[in-house]
Amino acid sequence: MKPVMDIEKNDADGIGENHLSTAGDTPLRSDAFDMSDDQKIKLIEEKFTEIMHTLGLDLTDDSLKGTPKRVAKMYVKEIFGGLDPKKAPTSSDFDNKYNYSEMLVEKDITVYSTCEHHFLPIVGKAHVAYFSNGHVIGLSKMNRIVDYYAKRPQVQERMTMQVVKHLQKYLGTEDVACVIDAKHLCVNSRGIRDIQSSTVTSEFGGKFKDPAVKQEFLDYILMKLES
Repeated sequence: MKPVMDIEKNDADGIGENHLSTAGDTPLRSDAFDMSDDQKIKLIEEKFTEIMHTLGLDLTDDSLKGTPKRVAKMYVKEIFGGLDPKKAPTSSDFDNKYNYSEMLVEKDITVYSTCEHHFLPIVGKAHVAYFSNGHVIGLSKMNRIVDYYAKRPQVQERMTMQVVKHLQKYLGTEDVACVIDAKHLCVNSRGIRDIQSSTVTSEFGGKFKDPAVKQEFLDYILMKLES
């Protein structure tokens, strides 16, 4: 097996098995949105029917005959809805009139995403923090931003960076951080089939590059509330 760094870009199997990403942004074609959602659903339904037929499944069975359409609608309307920039969450930012100057942390944000190498689930938690530079963002918007980038075929490293870049843009500050801890079913349910392991990724901007500030953020993540 080739060392990870020696894998060529056209070595598709090697890239997938080693969970490498070839792009910092989600790879999309220029014509990605030429078709309507309904057109995409119809085409995916037809293609998924072919996949099920190739696998030998009996599509006349009551349990299976609706599956291709259900999968197509799920792909377009739900789990890959984050591909459409029109669905990006509007960022409601407000003046920091109360002059809150400490770190703000939103932790344990649920992540449901899909590995772009095997189209299997990524499930875990995201922890996001920032220092205000004169503006604050609605707390639920932080959850929505994570959800938006999760709802697409993903590589966890890229998703972590996308969340940070989005918040940096709308808050007008580099002082943003994100840590994601997630299980990848492409590791847990196939291949090595290690059901215990999880993957942790992080992106630290501005003040969060300072070791003391970074440690404060990590301490908040580990903090447990008294019940």
